[in-house]
Amino acid sequence: MVDYSSSELDAVFHALGDTTRRQMLRDLSRGERTVSQLAEPFDMSLAAASKHIKVLEAAGLVRREILGRTHLCRLAPAPIAAAHDWLRQYEQFWTSRLDVLQQLIRAEDAAKNQDPGEGEKR
Repeated sequence: MVDYSSSELDAVFHALGDTTRRQMLRDLSRGERTVSQLAEPFDMSLAAASKHIKVLEAAGLVRREILGRTHLCRLAPAPIAAAHDWLRQYEQFWTSRLDVLQQLIRAEDAAKNQDPGEGEKR
């Protein structure tokens, strides 16, 4: 597991908190893209797209290579893996809670099935 500081995780979750940036990451997961290609699906200027990309870069999610006048962006997945590792702790917490709930429901059902006439008494 990669150990990321709180500020690094904060930057990742901030970057992931925006729909446009999540879509850009989805596009980059299919391969490298230019800034123009990343901006294309949205009604925004190249300057606005570049601002979104800078947020992704600051979070370490994107690497930008400048080739002349072309800015080529690539996905950098390590910070997403770190965020996933952090979220996995909560997945384990909720899974254990749901397991306990399932056991309680089964025990309740078993108790009802042992005395079927119980529900008819008043």
